[in-house]
Amino acid sequence: MAQSKITLEQVRHVARLARIELSPQEEEHLRADMDQILAYVDKLGELDVSAVEPTMQVGESGTPMRADEVTNSPDPEAMLANAPARERGYFKVPKIIE
Repeated sequence: MAQSKITLEQVRHVARLARIELSPQEEEHLRADMDQILAYVDKLGELDVSAVEPTMQVGESGTPMRADEVTNSPDPEAMLANAPARERGYFKVPKIIE
């Protein structure tokens, strides 16, 4: 069996950062999963990408834009229809600051 790249202490550190508790079995399972992830990343590092142009994105360049127009006019009566309390066309809420 190959040497593990991830130690149980590193798994425990990640678990503390994520604020999760793991059983010893879960720690070992997570360690094995993290080892597989790192092995996959190492395998990706073996790829010859010398002929690939650097890019910042894989999709079409540019951001699709649309006109900045109001398409839904607010209807005050509809917005206030389910309000538990309203006053002069506004939501009425309890006073919280003295």
